[in-house]
Amino acid sequence: MTEPSLASPGTDSMRATLTVTALPDAAAAVAAVYGLEGEVKRLSSERDETFLFRRTDGTAFILKIANAAEDPAALEFQDGALLHLERAAPCVPVPRLIRTQAGEQSHTLASPDGPRIMRLLSFLPGELQYRTPATPAQSRNVGRALAELGRGLEDYKGRPPEGKLMWDISHTLDLAAVVGHVAPERRARAEAVLAEFERALPAIDALRRRQIIHNDFNPHNILLDPAEPDAVAGIIDFGDMVHAPLINDLAVGLSYHLATDNWTARVSGFLEGFLSARPLETAEIELLPLLLRCRLAMSIIIAEWRSALFPENRDYIMRNHATALRGLQNISDLNPAGLAWLVPNLSEA
Repeated sequence: MTEPSLASPGTDSMRATLTVTALPDAAAAVAAVYGLEGEVKRLSSERDETFLFRRTDGTAFILKIANAAEDPAALEFQDGALLHLERAAPCVPVPRLIRTQAGEQSHTLASPDGPRIMRLLSFLPGELQYRTPATPAQSRNVGRALAELGRGLEDYKGRPPEGKLMWDISHTLDLAAVVGHVAPERRARAEAVLAEFERALPAIDALRRRQIIHNDFNPHNILLDPAEPDAVAGIIDFGDMVHAPLINDLAVGLSYHLATDNWTARVSGFLEGFLSARPLETAEIELLPLLLRCRLAMSIIIAEWRSALFPENRDYIMRNHATALRGLQNISDLNPAGLAWLVPNLSEA
């Protein structure tokens, strides 16, 4: 989601309302555009409409009909990443873009809201990671999958459209405009992270490795193989990609594993898996604890800000707030030496 100004809400795809597409109409659109007959089932989605489309022979696909407020350039950027991965890293398990009968990547539908872009993707079977019990082997495999995804995207030349993504760690300081929405008992902690980020800006600006990153590698976007629950079967949701320091992607992925009693073991396994496919540079290691805190503080600030703007959707907006707060408390004093204690070969990989 791009934000022209965090302080003054404008029209974007997460705020704009949409006219709900009737299931028969969605099925008819797939038949007309893709030449496929079948049935559709609505899935939960925050800013677009997402459906499970099952062809008459049983083959499953994911149908997405974008919000009319969605920037077409953003969707083209996402499609380009999937097509790049198909060519450059075919072993990385991501959805494949299905071409229309006319050979196009997508199709624009007319709607009462305005033009809406429809896309059809292959369906990746598997169990979402958040529904599975965590194990050391799973953490290692998930960490390695993130590194392999990053290697696949390393040479992708596409760029996101102009504007700032609210969830981009690179723009952490923009949240100073809305940190006042955080409850007083938590605000000082959030403000301390913003100040720490500001002090580190010269080091962040000097980071060498920058590329397109997934930027939302969380347990709701990772599929595991039901027959082998520790093995990664799929990576989904490329809607938050940005061009940013590579280490930001690792910070995002790790941030979802910090709220449990055994967080140190989970972080250790995740990092070992990542390092097995992609070593870190010294400057990246030095900044990783701070970037972890930034991502968690962002989750807290954005949730409290947006729940104040949209109280009717508070339960959904605040769904990750408690875990982000606990994670931030767990790593409030984490530093590079602490990371090295968790993963002794961190600087040698």
